[in-house]
Amino acid sequence: MVDRKKIYNSIVPVLLGVFLFISNFLTTNIFDFGNSNFTVWFVLSIICFACGWYINKTLGWHLGGKVIFSIIIAATLLGIIVITYFRDYFSPNELLAENLILYSLRNITLGAMAFFGMSVVEILTKQKDYLILQAKLKTFEDTLKDAKKEAELELREAKVKAQKLMQDAEINAKNITLRTKLIEKQLQEFIQIEKELIKKYEEIN
Repeated sequence: MVDRKKIYNSIVPVLLGVFLFISNFLTTNIFDFGNSNFTVWFVLSIICFACGWYINKTLGWHLGGKVIFSIIIAATLLGIIVITYFRDYFSPNELLAENLILYSLRNITLGAMAFFGMSVVEILTKQKDYLILQAKLKTFEDTLKDAKKEAELELREAKVKAQKLMQDAEINAKNITLRTKLIEKQLQEFIQIEKELIKKYEEIN
């Protein structure tokens, strides 16, 4: 099954090259649109802009730029060959060198429109990516703030628990100390009673 997307990706650069080449025939003895020359030129510029837009969407900035640059070079060289061999049809009253420069500039201008279309797409894409990245960054900052608040709350809770544990430990230590003193006192009293009992027993005997 033929992949239509690949076909479209191939057709658009070819169309751009065709339009660049066709621009050489404006205001010639072959095609002369008279007062409509500017309108035709403007339409060609819009078409080249749209081709650059589509090429950037499908091929990307780097590969698309290389493709458009290659198309400009190829169309310009082909135009130079055609103008050289059929100079009678391309402003015969002008010098050949002037014609070559003029028509080459036409191709470069339309190629620049294609690059302009690519640039507009790239700027819009980067702007969209920037807005998405900015939204993600804001979400991350909000999440970080929430996490910081949760950490502070957990730290406070941990401090309260630690203080409570310390207080409980101090109370337990005091209780143990009191019990120890009480036991010591009871032992001393018990020893004292035993001593008195022994003394009384000795006096009786």
